[in-house]
Amino acid sequence: MTRDLERIYRDYIDTLNERRFEQLDQFVHDHLVYNDAAITREQYVAMLVDDVRAIPDLHYEIDLLVASEDLVSARLWFDCSPQGSFLGIEVDGRRMAFAEHVLYRLRQGRIERVWSLLDRDAVRDQAAG
Repeated sequence: MTRDLERIYRDYIDTLNERRFEQLDQFVHDHLVYNDAAITREQYVAMLVDDVRAIPDLHYEIDLLVASEDLVSARLWFDCSPQGSFLGIEVDGRRMAFAEHVLYRLRQGRIERVWSLLDRDAVRDQAAG
């Protein structure tokens, strides 16, 4: 089961990196919880599309991946150039590197819950110069 979850997650990340958002129904339930807010898959996809709009060179790099039972935990690494304001911080296209720590609960092989924490301090420090 653990290897299956790892494969599913890697396929999910490939789908994000290839911008195949219309195929996310394979990986995400119709309704899910994202950082304690109940949302629809359409809202989740819209959030991901907005991320790409704000960060055209966005690429998800799996730095660390652990899967167990129905949980997947990852440290994702980003090296990209957000445009304008990102996380409420003016970055103006400056290249920056930062991590996201994210935990997913899957049910029947699809995401039903996400807990995400971005390293805002790293973004703020790099934006300050």
